[in-house]
Amino acid sequence: MASKPHPSVGIYPGSFDPLTSGHVDLIHRAARLVDTLIVAILQHPDKNALFSVEERMEMIRESIHLQSVKVEAFDGLLVEFAARRNAAVIFRGIRAVSDYEYELQMALMNRRLKPEVETVFLMSGEAYSFISSRLVKEVARLGGDISGLTPPGIAARLKRRLSGD
Repeated sequence: MASKPHPSVGIYPGSFDPLTSGHVDLIHRAARLVDTLIVAILQHPDKNALFSVEERMEMIRESIHLQSVKVEAFDGLLVEFAARRNAAVIFRGIRAVSDYEYELQMALMNRRLKPEVETVFLMSGEAYSFISSRLVKEVARLGGDISGLTPPGIAARLKRRLSGD
């Protein structure tokens, strides 16, 4: 008789400053592959983020309505965080070949540090392959239309933040 498989945990890490429609797509797709998906926001004091970690966590929780998705912040090595959460897999999004080179290097280092944690690359959905948080912020800062590039509530927050309200 086969034993019951252990519940699987996956991690989808990022800065999510802000969460984009591409991130939302990857969260939904990754969540189908594991029992619990932890969207993990790196606390990086040297990065000049537009939104605080707490604000980013709140925006993700407001935008993602899946019971299996948890939102947490972490610092230090991603693979150590994954090990503390008993995660078997780290999900990373790939938009273009340029992403692959960097992500491959990170995946191989993570494998060296924690061989029991796999990295799974998810290709960006075609409609989202050009979207990045940096580009969304730049377009919004210059007054461009970002509808559809982020969830609606986040687009409104971004506009307020950039206008100084």
